Amino acid sequence: MALSMIFIAFWMASHQSTDSRYKLAGFDLQLFSGEKTEEATPKRKEEAKKKGQVAKSTEISAVFVILAAFYTLKLLGANLYLELAGYMTEIFSTLTTTDFTINSVQILFLNLSLVLLKTVLPVLLVILVTSLAINYMQVGFIFSTETLMPNFNKIDPLSGFQRLFSKRSLVELLKALFKVTIIGYFIYRFAIIETDAIPKFISMELIDSLKLAGSLIIDLAFQILSVMLVLAAFDYFYQWWEHNQSLKMSKQEVKEEFKQTEGNPQIKGKIKEKQRAIAMRRMMQEIPKADVVVTNPTHLAIALKYDKTMSAPVVLAKGQDFLAERIKQVARENRVAVVENKPLARALYPVVQIGDAIPPELYQAVAEVLAYVYRLKKRLS
Repeated sequence: MALSMIFIAFWMASHQSTDSRYKLAGFDLQLFSGEKTEEATPKRKEEAKKKGQVAKSTEISAVFVILAAFYTLKLLGANLYLELAGYMTEIFSTLTTTDFTINSVQILFLNLSLVLLKTVLPVLLVILVTSLAINYMQVGFIFSTETLMPNFNKIDPLSGFQRLFSKRSLVELLKALFKVTIIGYFIYRFAIIETDAIPKFISMELIDSLKLAGSLIIDLAFQILSVMLVLAAFDYFYQWWEHNQSLKMSKQEVKEEFKQTEGNPQIKGKIKEKQRAIAMRRMMQEIPKADVVVTNPTHLAIALKYDKTMSAPVVLAKGQDFLAERIKQVARENRVAVVENKPLARALYPVVQIGDAIPPELYQAVAEVLAYVYRLKKRLS
């Protein structure tokens, strides 16, 4: 019976969700486990990008580069052949009549360089532009020197051994085996289908056999590349997924990053508390300068001051409930008039801040209160 109960408890623990397994008595144990379950924050992603760590598929770049190169050869193949054939014909026809001096050899190499430039440069330019465009589409513009810095961990035998048997190495091995299988299958299939074309090469002229061979090779390349393009698309999504997995953070890391970027909430709370205390002391120091404190009478208190240099009366202090009582107490201790005026106190409190002049629509009401205070002071004096 005891064994069966233990088995049931073990089964229930193993089948509960990840989140519930890490919670015990109201505590989130993921904070202490270090398991990376949280999505990477924008700051973490930006730091990784600066280090050159981005989701990038070399497969998709390679496929598009090879595809662009073969497509360029298919379009410009005839012109490239004519250019090379014309140069070779000219060279071989003048070999017997040319005196090989330093001058003539220099001219020969210069002409050869120009021909190679005309034939090879267009293909190289297409490859360069395609490579840059595909990489830019994948990761945007990134300039990072961190990948160029020496990293001794890369030559550590233990780290190298671990990388050799890592999940990434296994995936790369499976990808390589799949590519070899695909290429081998298409070459075998192509050879079976085009078996009848091979004997034709015997009776063909050289130029015709070259054209046919080039056409067959390009067709085979496009067939293989079309399948490799699909594989490259899957590889891109896998690289994106693996990159996001590698950037995942533990709850403790998220918490620490928040403290670094936003500041420790406890420290920020203490700073705000001190700021409020300083503002409160400063406000209380201003109350003795006031002419009158308008009250609700118990819930609100607003201290006002006016002299001839001001365009309108100014609020020196305001508060409600406990703070209102404190304002009134300080006012009485410093012989500042405290006047009860519920409508005026309710109208003033929500629309004015400390240091603000009262709004024009309340000029008359405040003027009446100030006039009353001035009369009272004159009578007492």
